[in-house]
Amino acid sequence: MSRQLLPVLLLLLLLRASCPWGQEQGPKSPSEEPPEEEIPKEDGILVLSRHTLGLALREHPALLVEFYAPWCRHCQALAPEYSKAAAMLAAESTMVTLAKVDGPAQPELAEEFGVTEYPTLKFFRNGNRTHPEEYTGPREAEGIAEWLRRRVGPSAMRLEDEVAAQALIDGRDLVVIGFFQDALDMTFGLTDRPRLFEQFGLTKDTVVLFKKFDEGRADFPVDEELGLDLGDLSRFLVTHSMRLVTEFNSQTSAKIFAARILNHLLLFVNQTLAAHRELLAGFGEAAPRFRGQVLFVVVDVAAGNEHVLQYFGLKAEAAPTLRLVNLETTKKYAPVDGGPVTVASITAFCHGVLNGQVKPYLLSQEVPPDWDQRPVKTLVGKNFEQVAFDETKNVFVKFYAPWCTHCKEMAPAWEALAEKYQDHEDVVIAELDATANELDAFAVHGFPTLKYFPAGPGRKVIEYKSTRDLETLSKFLDNGGVLPTEEPPEEPAAPLPEPPANSTMGSKEEL
Repeated sequence: MSRQLLPVLLLLLLLRASCPWGQEQGPKSPSEEPPEEEIPKEDGILVLSRHTLGLALREHPALLVEFYAPWCRHCQALAPEYSKAAAMLAAESTMVTLAKVDGPAQPELAEEFGVTEYPTLKFFRNGNRTHPEEYTGPREAEGIAEWLRRRVGPSAMRLEDEVAAQALIDGRDLVVIGFFQDALDMTFGLTDRPRLFEQFGLTKDTVVLFKKFDEGRADFPVDEELGLDLGDLSRFLVTHSMRLVTEFNSQTSAKIFAARILNHLLLFVNQTLAAHRELLAGFGEAAPRFRGQVLFVVVDVAAGNEHVLQYFGLKAEAAPTLRLVNLETTKKYAPVDGGPVTVASITAFCHGVLNGQVKPYLLSQEVPPDWDQRPVKTLVGKNFEQVAFDETKNVFVKFYAPWCTHCKEMAPAWEALAEKYQDHEDVVIAELDATANELDAFAVHGFPTLKYFPAGPGRKVIEYKSTRDLETLSKFLDNGGVLPTEEPPEEPAAPLPEPPANSTMGSKEEL
């Protein structure tokens, strides 16, 4: 690769198409309203519908849209910060507009943009409706505003001397500077000045990330033969911009998930106790050798993180303790011996999981004594296999979450179905709390999920995806797990409701 091209490639990565004004405008939606229509506002935020989104995209070349649900507590917490960000950007005359869409009330838009959880934020540039950028930044006002400033303004500058370089480093918590000996005349963070190479101890082209935490800086040397690999550089920047140890809270959760590190090691402590706080030093000491492989996270059990505890099947009294989760497989791991938390035990635990020596565990509640006394039978992880795969029974199971609005809405129909078939000895209507019980046979990702396990050998499983009313559910059962051909087509899947925490450890938003 020509060395003259290296700064260009770095520029493309760093700017991430930060100048939206030169992009080709996307296709217009046939549902766009005429320009004279006025879009309503609340607290400085545009309130959009499927009829006005096209108009907003035409009038606002940089548009951040929040898809929210009125019942979502994370959306409620975000609302004041979102309004503050809008006010800050308006005061600065920044050419960006904030808007919001009620996802459940606008299902067409939620489906069009693949919204499955709330809140979801998407950034539209220059009217391009087809390829919005996913918002992965902070959830507080200044963080939102800064994320947007970086996308609508110049993101870097040419450095001519030590003063300019130091000013750039001092001005932000995270600064990336490309040191190139053959720099092109571009206005981004790069330099070709020998004295700067000397000052920062460099002899070859290098991308340097400066930060005000941990080791202070991280270097990414450019391979003299292969040149600059953008994928490797991107991973380097993401990995080294994270702290070695991150405390989990509402401000850090989005960044933790955006790190793209699949393994998360959690240290659960009660930070009101001095003995627990003393463990943090050892936790941080063990972290560097696993950088890029395992993300180290501290969870304070005394700071309102019950949903994280619930996800791992823990009580606050279990702290201090360690858990590791892989975000791709959602498998969870616990130390085998459950001994003290030390640098040695942390290191051994991580190596054991990464090498496949530590086996994952599955959550399960205890089997209730009266699990089969009601029309709707109660299943948990410990009795699921023997009931669902009983070859003499046709078993229909609802997998639900206690917080799920859609699950609550269909509960009366499910109860009525169970009462209707309670005298059929070969039919079992059951339910399982999928937030407190995990299954080896399959994972449950959306709620409610309905699965039918027909009698007979072969461990067959049929997923039900049609209307959730008593009449249709009954027809499905009566026809042996299929609906009559004259039934209407399946209804679109409703957007996933918001949990008390979002995805892994409750959700991507929570960790």
